[in-house]
Amino acid sequence: MSEQELGGITVAVPESRKLDIFARMLEERGAAAWRCPLVRIADTPDEASVHQWLERFCAHPPDGLILLTGEGLRRLLGFAERAGMHGAFVTALARPRIIARGPKPGRALRSVSLKPDLFSDEPTTAGVIRSLQQLDLDGHRVGVQLYGEEPNQALMDAIRDAGAEPDPVAPYIYLADQDAPAVLELIEALESGTIDVIAFTSKSQVQRLWDVAEHAGRLEALRSGLARTLVAAVGPVVEEALEQRGRPADMAPATSYFMKPLVREMATRMQSQSGEG
Repeated sequence: MSEQELGGITVAVPESRKLDIFARMLEERGAAAWRCPLVRIADTPDEASVHQWLERFCAHPPDGLILLTGEGLRRLLGFAERAGMHGAFVTALARPRIIARGPKPGRALRSVSLKPDLFSDEPTTAGVIRSLQQLDLDGHRVGVQLYGEEPNQALMDAIRDAGAEPDPVAPYIYLADQDAPAVLELIEALESGTIDVIAFTSKSQVQRLWDVAEHAGRLEALRSGLARTLVAAVGPVVEEALEQRGRPADMAPATSYFMKPLVREMATRMQSQSGEG
C-alpha cells in the first residue's frame, strides 16, 4: 500500500488517552483527523474500596482472577504502588489462575513478568463466560477486575452459577472529556457529510455520543449522520455497543483489536471502495 491510502478522507477520532497517537497514524496515511475526545479515564474516587480489595487479594489471593482490561490492571498496580503494596500485589498475582479477556490484559501482565493462564475465546463478556464453563470453579473465590464502573451482572451471575464467589473491583471510571457543544458539533459534521469515517475505540465513546445526542434532542440527526458515514470499530466489544444502538460497524479488525490494525482495516476498505469507483 502507498502511504496515502486515506488521502482526502476525514476521520472523526473520539479517542482521548491516545488521541495524538491515533490521529498521527491516520494523518501519516493522508487522512484529516477530526479530533473530538468523548471520554477520559480516571482513577475511581472510591479509593477505599480498591485498597480493601488489594488488602484481601494480598492477604488471601483468590483461586482465580478475571482481567477484563489492561487499563484496569495498570490502575490496580498504580493503587498498590501508592499504598506501599506493589511488591506484595505482584507476588500475590502469581497465585491465582488468571483469565484474560483478550490480549490487552495480557500485555499489562507482561509488565510484571506474568502472563495469563487462559485467554477467553473472544474478548467479550460472553467469551469470558464460555471460557469459565471449561473450568471447575465450585467453592472458589474469583477476583474480577471490572470494565469501568459497569457491574457486569451477567459475569457475576455466571460465576455464582458455577458455584464460585465473585470478588469484583472497579479501579477506574470514565468521565466526559469535551463539553456537550463540541460533541454536538461532531454530530452536525456527521449529518452534513463533512466526515467520511468515525472510528470508535471503546464502547464508552459510543455511549457518550448517544447520550449527548439524546439529551439534546439530536438522536435523529445522529442516526442520519451515521447512515451516511462509515463506522469503524476497534473490536467486538465496540461492535456490540454499536449493534445495540441499531448502527452496526462497517469495518473492524478481524483478530487483533488495537489501533494499528484498525487503521490498516480502514485503509484497505477505502482503497477497495476507491477501486470500485
